[in-house]
Formats: sequence, structure tokens, C-alpha cells
Amino acid sequence: MSHPHALPAPSLLLAHRRRGLALAGFFLLLLLGGAGVSDPYTANLLIIALLFAGLAQSWNLLGGFCGQISLGHALYFGLGAYLTTLARLDHIPTLAALPAAALVGGAAAVLIGLPVFRLTGHHYAIATLVIAEAVYLLFLNWDWVGAASGLFVSYQGESWLDLSFRTSKFPYLLAMLLYAGGITALAWALSAARLGYDWRAVRDDPAAAASLGVGVHQVKLLAALLSGAGTALGGGLYAAYVNYVDPDSVMASRLSIEIALPAVMGGVGTLWGPLIGAAVEVPVSEFSRSYMGGSGQGFDLMVYGGLIMAIALFRPEGLASLLAGLRRRGRTA
Repeated sequence: MSHPHALPAPSLLLAHRRRGLALAGFFLLLLLGGAGVSDPYTANLLIIALLFAGLAQSWNLLGGFCGQISLGHALYFGLGAYLTTLARLDHIPTLAALPAAALVGGAAAVLIGLPVFRLTGHHYAIATLVIAEAVYLLFLNWDWVGAASGLFVSYQGESWLDLSFRTSKFPYLLAMLLYAGGITALAWALSAARLGYDWRAVRDDPAAAASLGVGVHQVKLLAALLSGAGTALGGGLYAAYVNYVDPDSVMASRLSIEIALPAVMGGVGTLWGPLIGAAVEVPVSEFSRSYMGGSGQGFDLMVYGGLIMAIALFRPEGLASLLAGLRRRGRTA
């Protein structure tokens, strides 16, 4: 195991820069393509896909790069969504509430990680699931946050400060593009930084990482902080988009799985994995909801299960490994 603080070779830095340029070009193409979308259904599909790309990339910071599998990210998403909604009901602009939402989500992730990261094995995954479910039940019966009925924000006119629009979905598309692109840029920057190497060292062998001077507990907490903050930020943007939150839509355990799935399908610990996974997951989910109605309930989960089994058998590194394979073939051709 190489020292996690060693400087990367020039060839690795060049490959890192190329990945950054490719990702920037990808998001630029999305921006140019999204500007020409006039169909509301297609625009909504792009908005939700970008949202889940950002959420999965946030999860990937902790579950992929650092190797700490979380099954409770719906908690951070829900906290961000509720805080933003409550702020709007108190006439606090959405853009002012979003940083607070990220701060609360990051703090919640750190509070959970402080005691649980000292355990080994799968205890962290189980703890996140249990704590998220407990908070879900609390919100389900808490009248101050609307209990099971949730909270609704009435339309007060178009406003960039509140991210409130009716005449066009493009502002929401732009907001989600900035969100997914920003989280991806953060992951790209950290992947070649000292912290990124520390994360991978902890993921591969915590004991060996500690023997090389890595503060295992501290780097796990930093991963949790950034991951929780990014997920809560996505929850706040989602709340501004739909103007309604309730425990079942923003805190249910199923949502935790849907946040992690794009990274798992696309490739954990990779930059492209969450983006590719979201491009697969969201259309399948929207198709089953839009075209199959109530009879399609659970259909998307069956498709996800089949895809994960196929990926585990034929592409255990995830769908992103297909891109790497195509690049290698292009060089040898």
C-alpha cells in the first residue's frame, strides 16, 4: 500500500485534468441541450435526473471514495427539504435558506458519525438506516412540521430568490445543473487531493491507513460532513421545485436506496458512475410512474434489482467501466 500522502505521478495528474475537461464538456452540453427543451415532461425528467445525479455524487463521497456505506441519506435530504420549506413559510428566501439546509444536513451526518464511525463492519450502515427511520416516524407524527399531511408553499409569483417559476422550467433545470455540476466538481477536485487519497486509503484498509498517519476517524467525519451537506442541499432544491414536502416524499427509507442506487449501478468511487446511474434510474422510475400508473408500482424496483444482478455478474465495476473500456479500445484501434 503506497503512502496516501504521496504526490500523484504526472501521468495521473494529466488523466485527472482530462477527466475534469470531459465532465465540464458534458455539463456544458446538458446546458445547451436543456435550453432548447420546451416539452414540460422532458424538462421534468432532466431536472429529476440532474437532482439524483447530484444526490448520488454526494452519497459517493462517503460511500464510494471513503467506503462508508450509508442507508439513511433520506434523513439529510428530508432535513434540507423541511428546513427550506419552513423558511419559505416564514418569508425567508430560498437562496438564503439553502446554505442553512446544507449546514444542518452536514451537522446531522457528523453527529451520527461521531459515535458510529468507531465501530467496525456494517454497523454504520445499520445505524444510518435505524436513525433515519426513527426521524421519519418522528416527522410523521410531529404537528409543527405538518405531520403526515406535510407542508405546502403557495405560489407567490415568480422569483429567483425563492426559485419560484411557472412560465418555464428552465430556471429549475439551470439550478439542478449547477447543483449536480458543483457536487461533481467537488468530487473531481477532492479525488486528486490529499483528502481523496486519505479516503481511498481508509476504504481499502483502515488499519494500514492509520499506521501511515491517516486520521481515520477524522477523514470519515469529513466525508460524512460533505456528503450530508450535499444531500441536504439537494433536498432544499427539490422542496423549492415541488413546493410541497411530507415524510413519505422526502424521508422514506426507499428514498435512501434511490439516492445510493445510481452510484452503485454506475460505479462506486468513480466520477462518472453517479451520472450514468442517474441517467438509467430516473427514466425507468418515471416511465413506471407515468405509463403504468398504480399497476406499475414496484416495477422500477424489479428493474433495478435485475440491473444490479446483471452488473454484478458482467460489470462489477459498474456501468462507468464501459466508458473506460471504450477509451482503451479507441487507443489501441
